[in-house]
Amino acid sequence: MNYRHSFHAGNSADVVKHSLLIALVRALQQKPSALTLIDTHAGCGLYDLHGDAAQRTGEATQGVLRAFVDQNPLLNDYRAAVQAVNVGAHVGGGPHLYPGSPRILAQLLRPQDSLILNEKHPEDVYALRGAMRDTPAAVHQRDAYELWLAMVPPRSPRGVVVVDPPYEQTDERIRITTTLAAAQRKWAHGVTVIWYPLKERSAHAHWKHQLRKLRIAKLLTVEHWLYDADQPGIYNGAGLFIVNPPYAFTEALPPLLEALRATLAPEGHRGELTIDWLGD
Repeated sequence: MNYRHSFHAGNSADVVKHSLLIALVRALQQKPSALTLIDTHAGCGLYDLHGDAAQRTGEATQGVLRAFVDQNPLLNDYRAAVQAVNVGAHVGGGPHLYPGSPRILAQLLRPQDSLILNEKHPEDVYALRGAMRDTPAAVHQRDAYELWLAMVPPRSPRGVVVVDPPYEQTDERIRITTTLAAAQRKWAHGVTVIWYPLKERSAHAHWKHQLRKLRIAKLLTVEHWLYDADQPGIYNGAGLFIVNPPYAFTEALPPLLEALRATLAPEGHRGELTIDWLGD
């Protein structure tokens, strides 16, 4: 599955991913010690929802635009993050620009925090540097999995690694699994967030089985299934694996997930957002 960010900016997966990412970082920031935020597959950083790529799929209409119409107060932080990159623009009919994870993470930085971004694709890293020029982010152009291992443990007391690949390579899940295993040996208490698309439950169950073999004590999975039954061969939703999520985050999850489910359910479907622990 090719999941280049520019074609899918602001879709339902982005709404879930970015809502949870904001909640996760804010939960970690309840403690004053510094955080290092690392995004291994950063993409372009900022996306034009009226541009050719986004218009070709039109997926934002079932994602961010629904979040702006619904106005559920539990999504206020998410909407504020989107509005922040649309300053001066009227967003009553929906935003014109969409912030990728790098821009959202940059908004969350406290003075003691730092942000490290990585993008290997030449055109995307050029766009990323432009999108982040007014932020303190450090931008790298390296193999994502090599950078992931090189950057952990971070210099700060705590950190978060965000892994959000396009799943263009057939061995992407294998590389994630092996790199996560190596990263855990170096940084067992670190927080890691891994995004993934959902197509078929049986294939995804196999990957979960491989991750269980890593015997990570605190490995949470949050999955957003769009349809009430699998739609063969198409995108059925997305999820996040979260290693070592803080207690304040997991306690606040149920109402946030219900708000997201209600906002994003396709017409004629209830949708499903599930939480499960894959640890020992």
